Amino acid sequence: MLDAALRSYDAQVVLATSSDENYPAENIIDGKTETFWISTGLFPQEFIIRFSDNMKILTISIHSYNIKRLRIEMSTSEDADKFETLAETEFEHIESGLQTNDISVKVPNATHLRFIILSGYDHFVSVHKVSIQS
Repeated sequence: MLDAALRSYDAQVVLATSSDENYPAENIIDGKTETFWISTGLFPQEFIIRFSDNMKILTISIHSYNIKRLRIEMSTSEDADKFETLAETEFEHIESGLQTNDISVKVPNATHLRFIILSGYDHFVSVHKVSIQS
């Protein structure tokens, strides 16, 4: 299975609503759970991953901390201007470790994925790793 969200496959984080030079959004796709992107404390927060080519997506895996509700949307356009909802889910609160969630989506074709963090268990949330299995 291809892990298409990794930077080594030319995926890019093209938008993130929070910015901290110590915790850049690019950490989401570096393949490591030790690095992360952190929000600024307000909701919703979002980030968009763009793929270098159209992707077939079966499962989205996300490693995070303190996310409560998440919506995932996809786009097939080059400009990422039209999105449709793939999934909306609530994560279990985990006190002493990362949340690890696998979300089955079965998308035949996508150029962009938008992740909208609707709420958190605290003011700040972090996303450590996003993986895409196709």
